Amino acid sequence: MEWEPVTRVHPLHRNILAVAKTRVEGAWAAYIDVVPGINHDSEYGDVLLNGNKLMEATARTLFPLFKDVPYAR
Repeated sequence: MEWEPVTRVHPLHRNILAVAKTRVEGAWAAYIDVVPGINHDSEYGDVLLNGNKLMEATARTLFPLFKDVPYAR
C-alpha cells in the first residue's frame, strides 16, 4: 500500500483559499493565498507552493478533519 497525501481546500472568499495537505512524515500544514477565483480546482496547487503558512490554531479551526494529526513545524 502506497502513501497518498490528503488535501483539503477551504475557500474563505472567492479570491482567498486556505489549503491543507498531509505530509509523508505524518504531519500536515495549511497555507493561505489570494487566487484569481475562476477555478479553485486548478488554483489550490499554487496556494500550496506560494501561500503563507497558517498558524496552527487558525489551521485547526479551518480544518477540523486533522484534529488528531500533528501540525508540521
